[in-house]
Amino acid sequence: MKIDSSTRILLTGASGGIGTHLAEILARKGARLMLVANPGVDLRVVQKRVQELGGKADYLVADLRTDEGVAATVDEALRVLGGVDLLINNAGIEFTCAYHELAEQDVLDVMNVNLIAAMRLTWRLLPSMLAQGRGHVVNMSSLGGRVAPACQEPYAASKAGLIAFTFSLRATYRGTGVSASVICPGFVETGIYTRLCENTGMKAPLLFGSSKVEAVGTALFRAVEKNLPDVVVNPIPMRPLLALQQLLPRVGEALVVAAGGHAFFRRVAERLKK
Repeated sequence: MKIDSSTRILLTGASGGIGTHLAEILARKGARLMLVANPGVDLRVVQKRVQELGGKADYLVADLRTDEGVAATVDEALRVLGGVDLLINNAGIEFTCAYHELAEQDVLDVMNVNLIAAMRLTWRLLPSMLAQGRGHVVNMSSLGGRVAPACQEPYAASKAGLIAFTFSLRATYRGTGVSASVICPGFVETGIYTRLCENTGMKAPLLFGSSKVEAVGTALFRAVEKNLPDVVVNPIPMRPLLALQQLLPRVGEALVVAAGGHAFFRRVAERLKK
């Protein structure tokens, strides 16, 4: 599916980080956007920026942890846009902490925002996409969903769920004009990673590196316009490690340990406790 001025897009997590960048690059294509976030800080700023860049935008503050918030989001998007061609499930939260030290509500919030909201939004939008014979769902996952770092259990589980959800959608709706893609960024120099660096003074392990946010935008266009199943965004090639992890799990696990991935997140968790 080509993204252009006729594309109607619902973008969650639009008020900062990756979401704001995606809104801007989509605006340059002249796309029509419904921007969604909770609590919606800076959504008006993002809306104005989209319009300055040649796109059109409306926005909605919605709590995607609840079915009521999801239903309101879909109803408003269909009312304002007249339909949705591209759903970008980008909203996400995380807590870097030893699993047993998390509050139960923290676990539920991560799962509800990162995974369940994406599934609910997709479920509510699929009938209209199928009726129009056109639609694409992009799920913003993470390398954390494949590598599963220490002190990130709910986040890793939710992001792994998005990967499986995407591949199942592709299988179910093949040949209907509706498809899905998953994007798996590593450390991206914006949003969650930037706040983590500011709060702890730490940087990503050298063997993982960090990516510019522009790389995620490039991945989005590749995924949608070429109908790719998944796109990994990382400066260091990760697919050989991911393949090895599938073939030889203990060897893959040892390599992640050697690269410093788990140690990095353990140190982050320790510093955030102070």
